[in-house]
Amino acid sequence: DFRTGAEVGILDWYTILVGVLAAAALTLHGALWISYKTEGDVQAAALGCARRAWYATVALTGLVTAATFAIQPQVPANFRSYPWGWLFPLLALAGLGGIGRYLRPGVELRAFLASALFLIGMLASAAFGIYPYVLPSSGDPQLGLTIYNTAAGGYGLKIGLAWWIPGMLLASAYFVFTYRRFAGKVRLEEGGH
Repeated sequence: DFRTGAEVGILDWYTILVGVLAAAALTLHGALWISYKTEGDVQAAALGCARRAWYATVALTGLVTAATFAIQPQVPANFRSYPWGWLFPLLALAGLGGIGRYLRPGVELRAFLASALFLIGMLASAAFGIYPYVLPSSGDPQLGLTIYNTAAGGYGLKIGLAWWIPGMLLASAYFVFTYRRFAGKVRLEEGGH
């Protein structure tokens, strides 16, 4: 049963549509990263892949947005109640527009950063739209998981924060090291790379 609603199977058409959008958007993001880090034939192939993925992402973003507003009542209600939330979809649109503008050799970093802006805007839009739900119920709204009924206890949150801070510092140091170590474009040398 691929219908949305109270009696759904494991998958429905909406979940599959969102999954296809996620695959297209992440393919686009990855192809832009490869075009930023390479040159020559590999860069040209990555830009070609990014161009195709951009068209698919634009079309799928429109479809998923329309479907979300049609089947998830919490989303349009949140945007009506809090108009400042439209900032998040605007960020996503600016990112999509930026990708289209910079999808050419010579400005690969700008295209990649625009893709990051698109992903941030889409994720923030989704979180804002379903708030306070973490996982809305497709049947009874009282059965949905919210930030209130899914939160860990106070002690667990304190311990989690105590470990999160040094963990994020270590991850940040690792990324700084990695990005400095592998800065610049990958170039093929005679005996390999």
